[in-house]
Amino acid sequence: MRRDSIFYKFFQETPTLLFELLEESPLNAEQYRFDSVAVKEPKFEIDGVFLPPDSEPGVVYFCEVQFQRDELLYERLFGESFLYFYRNRQRFTDWEAVVIYPSRSTEQSETYPYRSLLNSNQVHLVYLDELGDIEQLPLGVALMALTTLDEASTPEVARLLLGRSQREESEAASRAIIEMLTTILVYKFTNLNRREAEAMLGITLEETRFYREAKEEGIEQGIEQGVVQGIVQGIVQGRAQEGRSLILRQLNRRLFNRRVGTLPESVTTRIADLSIEQIETLAEELLDFQSIADLEVWLENLPQED
Repeated sequence: MRRDSIFYKFFQETPTLLFELLEESPLNAEQYRFDSVAVKEPKFEIDGVFLPPDSEPGVVYFCEVQFQRDELLYERLFGESFLYFYRNRQRFTDWEAVVIYPSRSTEQSETYPYRSLLNSNQVHLVYLDELGDIEQLPLGVALMALTTLDEASTPEVARLLLGRSQREESEAASRAIIEMLTTILVYKFTNLNRREAEAMLGITLEETRFYREAKEEGIEQGIEQGVVQGIVQGIVQGRAQEGRSLILRQLNRRLFNRRVGTLPESVTTRIADLSIEQIETLAEELLDFQSIADLEVWLENLPQED
């Protein structure tokens, strides 16, 4: 289960979630957007960056979600963050970094070279298992903590959080919570079908965007197994163009948080030329893409067909 992709999806949907983890947040927190950024020479991609509005300079927040031990995490995080800040100095007044761990045991063991940064008010280390009673946490933070629970505990806590959202939040906010809960369950219980998921949460998944988008594209067969299976089923039934259309929409949503995104024309052309077998493979792989670079690498590494 790639929990970092779940968190980045949450942050794309609701960027203010990050600031619920911090004691202080910028006054214009509602205007921040979550993005991934590239730095050239040497080229690298920073997946989690919270950017202030373009109209005014502000603090840039670098975010790292780390559920597996990486003994060079701080080397990479600080090196890439400093270089990006340097290259874009005119845009930002300051920088901060947030690292989200499931527990302290996941943290890099050798931290001495970074002691001044880690002990400063610019770097925030969040240990999800130390945030307190998950049922008492703010809903957004509680959803993050939910990703750390074992499968046996997840359904009951998920239902409790769903009930809280329906009591405490507006209809729109409650729907957003349903979307997030659905995402967590789909990732955690990979073999879960539609009826089992509905029974687990006590909701109708047809109400969520996860299923609604597939229906909008006219690919209803196989929808009980989710969007990806719906794409594949549509292709099998000879509706390859609809499958390509939904894949493009899902890529735009995943990589740009938009229904109609900014995929380069060269990329959309490549996808339009893919065979049915390659489209089926892409339908499975796109769930792991974190940036346009991941998609481009996947396309470049496609084996040549006879």
